[in-house]
Amino acid sequence: MEKKNFMTAEGFQRTQERLNYLKSEKRQEIAKKIAEARSYGDLSENNEYETARNEQASIEEEIFELENKLKSVEIIDPKKISTSKVNVGCKVTIINLKTNQTLEYKIVGETDSDPLNGLISNVSPIGAGLIGKKVGDIALIKTPAGVTQFKISKIKI
Repeated sequence: MEKKNFMTAEGFQRTQERLNYLKSEKRQEIAKKIAEARSYGDLSENNEYETARNEQASIEEEIFELENKLKSVEIIDPKKISTSKVNVGCKVTIINLKTNQTLEYKIVGETDSDPLNGLISNVSPIGAGLIGKKVGDIALIKTPAGVTQFKISKIKI
């Protein structure tokens, strides 16, 4: 079964714009660099040519990855999100039972992930550990500090 890539509408638009930029402008820019480097002669000792070819390979890899993400994308519709359990698109308030620290995260797809701003991916350790839990449930999540217990205190949109 193909893995779904969850994205917000904004994340989908950003991904599509990046893909279009790479396929049009960036590909042309790299093609010019390669052509210019070829004009310098002997390709076996041509650093500019090697650098441009490596950059081209990197761009093509990113294009491939973005196209694959967009093939299996599921756009998160805020109107269809249930708050009966933690799922992609929910904001969840959790309490670290060891430190009593309260944290709030929004569970998003990998493309929209920005942990420093409270947006965690559904496939990150904490995000994956919270998916499917209900208010009052305890999630045991493996963190760098070991297994941590988090209590779900609130789920909202």
